[in-house]
Amino acid sequence: MAINKVILVGNVGKDPEVHYIESNVAVARFPFATSETYRSKDGEKITTTEWHNIVFWRGLAEVVDKFVKKGSQLYIEGKIRTRSYDDREGNKRYITEIIGDNMQLLGKKSDNVSQGESSTYSPSKSTTNEKAGQIPDEPVTQGTDEPDDLPF
Repeated sequence: MAINKVILVGNVGKDPEVHYIESNVAVARFPFATSETYRSKDGEKITTTEWHNIVFWRGLAEVVDKFVKKGSQLYIEGKIRTRSYDDREGNKRYITEIIGDNMQLLGKKSDNVSQGESSTYSPSKSTTNEKAGQIPDEPVTQGTDEPDDLPF
């Protein structure tokens, strides 16, 4: 059995770029930072930051478009994927991305709500039916109706 599961908690590095491909399918991409702080032998506080390329598709991409901005704190679940492409000079390049399939907005609600938007959310079974102007209080999942069995 093989498992490809990533769980990240961190901050959005810049405003998400959302575009639509064939059949009006939404795709959201943004850089995401996770940081770890520890003390060295000398007692010096050291923080290391790792940057991740995040991709959300369809309904979750639309949620990202409405509610996520630079600095937003998020909980993300997904899987890691590496793909290749040819750059303008014809060189093969590789990029590693986190393909998100679950997301939760963290932080204060005021951080995630623009003026005039409601701070309530009624999750639906399909992420393509999110109500405009509402912020998720629960994880937004795609394709699962399983109960949350996390201990926190």
